[in-house]
Amino acid sequence: MNENIWNKIKDEVVLRKDAEPSLSPYLNLLVLSQESLISSIASIIASKLNSDALSSKDIKNYILDVYKNCNGIPEALEKDLIFFKKNDPACKYYSTPILFYKGFQGLASYRAANCLWKNDRHTMALFIQNRASEVFGVDIHPAAEIHGGVMIDHATGVVIGETSKVEENVSIFQGVTLGGKGNERGDRHPKIKAGASIYASSTILGNITIGANSTVAAGSLVLKDVAPNTTVAGIPAKVLE
Repeated sequence: MNENIWNKIKDEVVLRKDAEPSLSPYLNLLVLSQESLISSIASIIASKLNSDALSSKDIKNYILDVYKNCNGIPEALEKDLIFFKKNDPACKYYSTPILFYKGFQGLASYRAANCLWKNDRHTMALFIQNRASEVFGVDIHPAAEIHGGVMIDHATGVVIGETSKVEENVSIFQGVTLGGKGNERGDRHPKIKAGASIYASSTILGNITIGANSTVAAGSLVLKDVAPNTTVAGIPAKVLE
């Protein structure tokens, strides 16, 4: 991972601590005392997902073990963080998403659950999915495939189904559903290609493809493939000329 980003985060958090001394214990515990970015993310996620079933310490240990031992997760988390900072005008610091953004935290939880799912630890994967849905308002099936470098902005009400695939540099806003149609079996969820933007409260249903660098306008219902470099809007969605 990029040590420069981790060092920047620690420097930012020191300034946050100086600006808000009452949060010093929280910031020290979850960031400044941690050995690495993935350890800090695991600690923050665990502090949110703990319940009567599992303590923060237990959840951190599960998540950090997955982060360390599942190929590609540290790199994916770093790409997510960079993409958030680059594409969200409100995000001025690398520390903001890890500390305060439900979308990043929900995505980080999904990445642990996805690795567990792929290693046949379905019960723990579903436990993390369920808690993340309750806490962050983001419901991502552990079997979905989401590349690194994705932004789920605001996050509340986002649903991503089991056979969905989301490529890199994709922005997904609040209230978006990547769902199936009725009781279909098998590969039944959308495929979102690189660079696409799915705006708030859009619903995309079925095993269809949203092409690279395309845009789905807010509130749209998409039931058919969308070609690359295309904008669609409406119910049902139509191409905007």
